[in-house]
Amino acid sequence: MNMFCYECEQAAKGTGCTQMGVCGKTPEVAKLQDLLIHAVKGISMYAHRARQLGAVDHDVDKFTLEALFTIVTNVDFDPARIQGILLDAAKFRDQIKAKYEDACKSKGITPETLSGPAAWKPADTLDGLVAQGWEVSVPNSREKLGDSLAGLDQFALYGLMGAAAYADHAMILGVWSDEVMGEFHRLIDFLASDHELGDSVGKALEVGALNLKVMEMLDKANTDTYGHPEPTQVQVTPKAGKAILVSGHDLKDLELLLRQTEGKDINIYTHSEMLPANAYPELKKYKHLAGNYGGAWQDQHAEFDTFPGAILMTTNCIQKPRDSYHDRIFTTGLVAWPGVTHIANKDFTPVIDAALKADGFAENGEDKSITVGFARNTVMSVAGKVIDAVKAGKIRRFFLVGGCDGAKSGRNYYTDLAKQIPDDCIILTLACGKYRFNKLDFGDIDGIPRLLDVGQCNDAYSAIQIAVALANAFECGVNDLPLSLILSWYEQKAVAILLTLLHLGIKNIRIGPSLPAAITPDVLNVLVENFNIMPISTPEEDLKVILN
Repeated sequence: MNMFCYECEQAAKGTGCTQMGVCGKTPEVAKLQDLLIHAVKGISMYAHRARQLGAVDHDVDKFTLEALFTIVTNVDFDPARIQGILLDAAKFRDQIKAKYEDACKSKGITPETLSGPAAWKPADTLDGLVAQGWEVSVPNSREKLGDSLAGLDQFALYGLMGAAAYADHAMILGVWSDEVMGEFHRLIDFLASDHELGDSVGKALEVGALNLKVMEMLDKANTDTYGHPEPTQVQVTPKAGKAILVSGHDLKDLELLLRQTEGKDINIYTHSEMLPANAYPELKKYKHLAGNYGGAWQDQHAEFDTFPGAILMTTNCIQKPRDSYHDRIFTTGLVAWPGVTHIANKDFTPVIDAALKADGFAENGEDKSITVGFARNTVMSVAGKVIDAVKAGKIRRFFLVGGCDGAKSGRNYYTDLAKQIPDDCIILTLACGKYRFNKLDFGDIDGIPRLLDVGQCNDAYSAIQIAVALANAFECGVNDLPLSLILSWYEQKAVAILLTLLHLGIKNIRIGPSLPAAITPDVLNVLVENFNIMPISTPEEDLKVILN
């Protein structure tokens, strides 16, 4: 069974996976996900038009976010679950179609007769849905639109999927915006319509603008609920006792698990992108939040194999579980793997029971910790000291080195770069790319740590606010600051953040370890001409150019 997928950085041969996804995605799942994208387009075609007539459906909006998040890399690998989501998509499409037609009737308007995704009808069987998925896959789009337009449309779509993931996290914590949902539907409706390459460039930047609003929403949701992150020493070696490891991004899931395990003598550890949770006041107050275990998502096979407890996956990042821990790994929320126990009702009793049954850590590890929690509030509280150090020549430059991590060769660049950045420079970092160097000792500059961990990937919002504050203090633009952005990417959330940076007009971004496969030479030329975006080369060559 053939397939095509080039949505992540590890696309086979840098062009696309055609037999089996590097992530473990089967051809069957790939085609079902393509069909779900098609179905979401049909929903948004009606939702956008209904909204223009004052008709809004919160259930349809919520489903749209969840469906887009479901398609993000390393989220849902379960064909049966995706089949159910596709059937729901048809129901929600019909639901918003009816609201659109009722709104037209009330205003004396003749409803448009929509075709394409808006007229899709789900097949009766799973095999039939898989066949429909191939009909609307990327190769089909490339044949119809050409590589450049199809690629740029996919890139914008990937940005919307990343933004939907962030919006879903915010929604879970009670932060919602009808205006933002209107933008989602408007932009998806555009992608479902006939358009030219030039129009797609502008719309891709509008996806970046949308994602900026979404990241602001999520920042508000996180900080209103759990307080502003504060500098915190986090133990990165285990403590003796029973243990649960929590991976992903969803702070609410971690909070619920912490509540349900109070008094049960179980230590809770964060993993990968959950590390920044240790810096939130309302989470770190739980005494059994014991620290962080392991590194980035791509090392989970080895790390989960040796972890002597239960494991909970809260969002994307799951890989095919090994048999050695298959019976003690659990999923919740939108993430799923066939045969893995899924906790749908947020009652984590099965996870707790598995942890109590497992051996746990026999003894304490060596005393070793790292510092996290340098989000915008913390950095801005010492902004005067930072600015004085810059003016005095003690801080020469700021480097933002962060983003997604991955297993593809070439990512040692980020470790080598961080090591070679001069001692009079500050390194800002975020997302799981920081695991390439966050356990190294970089020292400080007049008491200001040289390595500042800003947080999760969505905390790019914090990094942006820090940059804007510095630019205001120096009365210049962000592009005029002594600031270099050197980013790593893997999946759609990184695409959303890149589009946000481009929307803000930030130039001279270096990105690696390779450029997105969807970006053709024609599209890359546009990005180079307008933003001077460039691939990484070597640490030595890049630092020579940046510092001279």
